[in-house]
Amino acid sequence: MTVPQLTDRLALSRHRARAQDGALFLHETARDELQDRLAMVNRSFSDVAVVTPFPHLWSMPGATVVPDDEVLNLTPGAHDLVIHALALHWANDPLGQIIQSARALRPDGLFIAACLGGQTLTELRAALASAEAEVTGGLSPRVAPMAEIRDLGALLQRAGLALPVADALPLRTTYATPLHLMRELRAMGEGNALHARLRRPTRRAVLLRAAQIYAETYGTDDGRVPATYEMIFLHGWAPDASQPRPLRPGSAAARLADALGTTETRLSD
Repeated sequence: MTVPQLTDRLALSRHRARAQDGALFLHETARDELQDRLAMVNRSFSDVAVVTPFPHLWSMPGATVVPDDEVLNLTPGAHDLVIHALALHWANDPLGQIIQSARALRPDGLFIAACLGGQTLTELRAALASAEAEVTGGLSPRVAPMAEIRDLGALLQRAGLALPVADALPLRTTYATPLHLMRELRAMGEGNALHARLRRPTRRAVLLRAAQIYAETYGTDDGRVPATYEMIFLHGWAPDASQPRPLRPGSAAARLADALGTTETRLSD
């Protein structure tokens, strides 16, 4: 089966090559958040792999660092921790990326990922769509269609990972103008790399009208504009017999009413 090409990987590579370290605050936030989460895991990891487009930001002592290529350069069963570092939202096959990461784990190894979710840049997406439809009478894809947290959590189960958990961290920033936001997106390597994108420069009238709509619709009292980023974190473990398993329904050996010291009553029909 041919995987639909959501992302133009060559364009994405060019954007990332022009990224500026000072604009990579999303990666820095994700890295710090993942370090905090790993610190809460009662486990030490000795064979770590990190999947990232920015190895200088995500390098860890002794870790294997690989790019987020379509086929990950990971050895099956070689790691007890695989980190997918804020790149899953550009994957043409996110499920395939998780499956490859899961195969690289030893039994009871941990997969943990950070990626951008569906609420990211909702303001910019709406303003650009309204402006382009108004000025040109058409519409072209400009912001990647990022997955919702519910769908990403389901991918963990489809990849065969145990004890799956997905949670979100909303981030809200402000910029002087929408054009400042667009420039920062380019500086962080997150410019439009969609395969179906418009292949010629966007008309100036579209950008100016989008900036106007953005400011009028979302502008704050101090004259700035907000931008929403939704950072989603995924956790799942390679299956192992030592992991806790849910009990079979109806197999409970004690009544909840007894544990709570109360009297059980029947619900009315």
